[in-house]
Amino acid sequence: MNPLLMLKEYGQSVWLDYIQRGLITTGELRRFVEEYGLGGVTSNPAIFEKAITGSADYADMLDTLQQKKDMDAMAIYEYLAIRDIQDAADVLMPVYEKTGKRDGYVCLEVSPFLANETQGTIVEARRLWKAVGRQNVMVKVPATSEGIPAIEQLISEGINVNVTLLFSRETYEHVTQAYINGLEKLASRGGDVRTIASVASFFVSRIDTLLDSIIEARVKTSAHANEQALLQGIMGKVAIANARLTYQRYKEIFRGDRWQKLAEKGAQTQRVLWASTSTKNPKYRDVTYVEELIGPDTVNTMPLSTIEAFRDHGRPRASLEENIVAAYDTMKTLEQLDISMKECTDNLLREGLRLFADAFGKLLNALDTRGIKGA
Repeated sequence: MNPLLMLKEYGQSVWLDYIQRGLITTGELRRFVEEYGLGGVTSNPAIFEKAITGSADYADMLDTLQQKKDMDAMAIYEYLAIRDIQDAADVLMPVYEKTGKRDGYVCLEVSPFLANETQGTIVEARRLWKAVGRQNVMVKVPATSEGIPAIEQLISEGINVNVTLLFSRETYEHVTQAYINGLEKLASRGGDVRTIASVASFFVSRIDTLLDSIIEARVKTSAHANEQALLQGIMGKVAIANARLTYQRYKEIFRGDRWQKLAEKGAQTQRVLWASTSTKNPKYRDVTYVEELIGPDTVNTMPLSTIEAFRDHGRPRASLEENIVAAYDTMKTLEQLDISMKECTDNLLREGLRLFADAFGKLLNALDTRGIKGA
């Protein structure tokens, strides 16, 4: 049996971390839904930058849009992105309906330039939600200190949200509270909480990429065999440990008394979505961040290469709740070695925001150089 389809047996949904016009127009996306059990699509500024500037899929539309003198680069980008999101959402609508609004979503991110602006994020998310005009869409908002109150407000208005760039368990706590607060506000105004969906996108492999580099440097400079052994013992283990402990907290929060009041009204939990699950270190198995994080009420969004790899040689098992004690021990060892997880996750958030902003800026500049702006 296709290992991708087997993930459903363990309660996990597979989403594709990629979008491009050709994926939709050739029927490939529909095929992935039918043959791979695909349950959703995520996008980000870097994905759109590669899609629009790295393919000929948009050439005809760009030629037409170049003639519109009232459209600048941002307007052109939004036209292209919204069209892709709408068409992908239409392909996934049967999944949305079949799963009772649990799956079948396509995600569009607010401008990364607004990551530190609460009100700006709210205004743009409202506008994009209205422009796309599909119920099976999620607006992506980064988990910055300014983004979290925006998430609460958007949920309270009935807008689906994918909370992105989550790295720390502490921030995850704030995100889940924003979701619950938002639903409670919606319910207090007579809104239907059954219509709302949200995921908390917890980034995985980037944690190991950063920490492994720190650990390797420490091993080289350490003069103590015991310290070297401790360092080598947690190499490549922190990201999975951090994710597994996050899932434990997910279960606690969404089994609590406060949540039960919303569940009785038909609210669905804010699932944890594993993001950044392609393996960056060639020493590790190429599907390790899929195989080690399989469990109920979760989503794994993968780039196409990881989807194909898992389909070819993935080994599904109920792995997410394995070795929980060892996960705690890994995090304790990190503290014992005086390596700050908070400092690492703060750095990863800043770097993630920078990478998305750079990609978005590059895309807008590329659209400008096509003679669109002011043409």
